[in-house]
Amino acid sequence: MKPLEIQILSDGKPGHENQSIGLAQALGRLRPVKVSTLALGEVKGTITRFRTAWQESSSLHRPQLLIGAGHATHPALLALARRYNVPCVVLMKPTLPAALFDLCLIPEHDLSMAKLPENVIATRGALNRVPPPGEGERSGGVILLGGPSSNYGWDGPAVIDALKAIVSAKPASTWTATDSRRSPQGSLEALAAAVPGIACHPHTETGPAWVGEHLAKCTEAWVTEESVSMIYEALSSGARVGLLPVPPLSAKKKGGRVARGIARLAAEGYVTRYSDWAPQFPLAPSPQILREADRCAAIVLEKLLPKR
Repeated sequence: MKPLEIQILSDGKPGHENQSIGLAQALGRLRPVKVSTLALGEVKGTITRFRTAWQESSSLHRPQLLIGAGHATHPALLALARRYNVPCVVLMKPTLPAALFDLCLIPEHDLSMAKLPENVIATRGALNRVPPPGEGERSGGVILLGGPSSNYGWDGPAVIDALKAIVSAKPASTWTATDSRRSPQGSLEALAAAVPGIACHPHTETGPAWVGEHLAKCTEAWVTEESVSMIYEALSSGARVGLLPVPPLSAKKKGGRVARGIARLAAEGYVTRYSDWAPQFPLAPSPQILREADRCAAIVLEKLLPKR
């Protein structure tokens, strides 16, 4: 079988590109693929991005599938789909009408309609590039720190106090931590000073595959509650997942769609909040490993590429 030619349109945001690559890699687990990326992150303006994508796409192999995430990619994604007469997949809820795209993979917490159109697939969280769990023995824990967001604030001392208790409960375990672009300056350094048993690695010194590689080997992962993308990465890895406490910005945000999605994960047993955790008991395993990228890859092949 010849490789499926995939073009990813990237707006330069790591979180968006991570989703597109995750879907492309999942497709590669089902059939041979060849992936190229059109980088539009440094290009300003819709018309200029359109022209750049049109010109640069000409120097690549003719695509059979286009994938994009982020509003900045949408016009160029649609234009190239019509230029080559091939299907396009958009990740996350688009600002343009969903009917314009062949397939929309949208997190369920961003959907309000009771009945979805045939080209809209609800996903549990954002797709990611975390590889399937291996058969090897797992050990230790991974700590993933987010930061203030549009829905949550930050309480560094509360996070550190929680991690002191968690690490103390398992003194023989190996713990590894990293932060993110949103983490307040000095958060990781403060954690390293307060809990010397944690090996801390700044996100600026890790590669794009670092989180997935470490999650694939750990027994449990603790993630700050506001970081939805990292929570779903952990749930895709097969690790047991705990949530570190961070305060909502307001009572309204506490009952918002992001908070409701996290509350649903906790109610269904996918994650354990720190407030519900007991040191004498291990974190509970998830009811199932969430392999949304793989599930969506199978849908893409079935709906858009049945004979290719």
